[in-house]
Amino acid sequence: MTTQNTISFKKNKLVDRLFPKEARNRLSKFTSSGGLDFTLIIVTTLLVVFGVVMVFSASYYNSINDYGTPYSYLRSQGIYAITGFIIMFVFSRINYKVWKRAALPLAVFGLILLGLIFTPLGVEVNGATRWVKLGITVMPGEVAKFVIIVLCATYFSRDTKRAGKLLGLLPIVIYTVVVCFLIVKQPNLSTAITVFLIAVGIAFVAGMQWRYVILMFAGIAGGTFYLIEIDKGYWHDRMASFLDPFADALGDGFQVVQSLLALGTGGLWGKGLGQSIQKNLYLPEPQNDFILAIIGEELGFLGIAALLIVFTIMVWRIFYISLQSKDNFGMYLGSGVGIMIAVQVILNVAVVTSSMPPTGIALPFISAGGNALWIFLGLIGIVLNIGRSVNADIAEREE
Repeated sequence: MTTQNTISFKKNKLVDRLFPKEARNRLSKFTSSGGLDFTLIIVTTLLVVFGVVMVFSASYYNSINDYGTPYSYLRSQGIYAITGFIIMFVFSRINYKVWKRAALPLAVFGLILLGLIFTPLGVEVNGATRWVKLGITVMPGEVAKFVIIVLCATYFSRDTKRAGKLLGLLPIVIYTVVVCFLIVKQPNLSTAITVFLIAVGIAFVAGMQWRYVILMFAGIAGGTFYLIEIDKGYWHDRMASFLDPFADALGDGFQVVQSLLALGTGGLWGKGLGQSIQKNLYLPEPQNDFILAIIGEELGFLGIAALLIVFTIMVWRIFYISLQSKDNFGMYLGSGVGIMIAVQVILNVAVVTSSMPPTGIALPFISAGGNALWIFLGLIGIVLNIGRSVNADIAEREE
């Protein structure tokens, strides 16, 4: 049996074990509309609408303070959401295999975009240069996530033996390291970690052996140790504030302390939508990376639990669709999207609850920001197209 057939056999065996064939066929009929996956559309819409509501609530006082009106962030996030759904619909109509041909140009474009950060086109905000002004403001780190998904899916699908050999992994490792280095220099460690984990996750799905996984994690652990303990710069200060944020509650630990206060006062049920105290110019930029703290304060532990359940359904559905793809490229591409969303949710929760050093990581579909929302909705559109192909294949087999 060839390697290709072996991988396909293992994939089909895994799919049959997790999702029995009869259940898959019944579920596909029940949860698809016009070839699109109904469940994924519903949970995506719920998250985006909830995100717009929470951005309005979290940004209310900041918006008044910065722009003289409480509706500034609501308007911008609403526009991003509407245009994002248009992007999702367009991408759902584009054959996902097109992205395989676009992988190399995207890889080059991603590097150029990251390089532009260190030119006069780079925009610095709060001590970090993570944006590029190109008529509109672009966040290259968000684009890099999209690029790494497409590139890894393309690279491993062209030769399934690559993931099982060190030399086969080397080109992707080199590209990922360069991208992560450019992102860390912004500085933005959480985005670099996300890009790294996406690459490792897709490689693992493609057949990478455990010893290489351990080797790669050892490498990132060594790099993190260098940044914190040897370089003694930005990340050393972040680690110090993480270990004891209350030691400098008015300095480096301020944002984390305010986040913990928001979560603590929210309790089980929360204070009620719109009733947060910490968003009243206490928690910095509450509509962005720390929006989960406001959700916890206003909707309580149960609100956060419900939100995480919706995210779990989304990730499950994405993997469900991806594992049924009739080709390896679709499986790797969809899996990369699921990995990206899962990683960002976990990292965001960890940062907001002070379970890891504070670093900028958006909560998918919820945090304010157009670049991230457009990327996420575009990727959901690609997964919907993979699902359309799967449903068409099921219908054809039944005929």
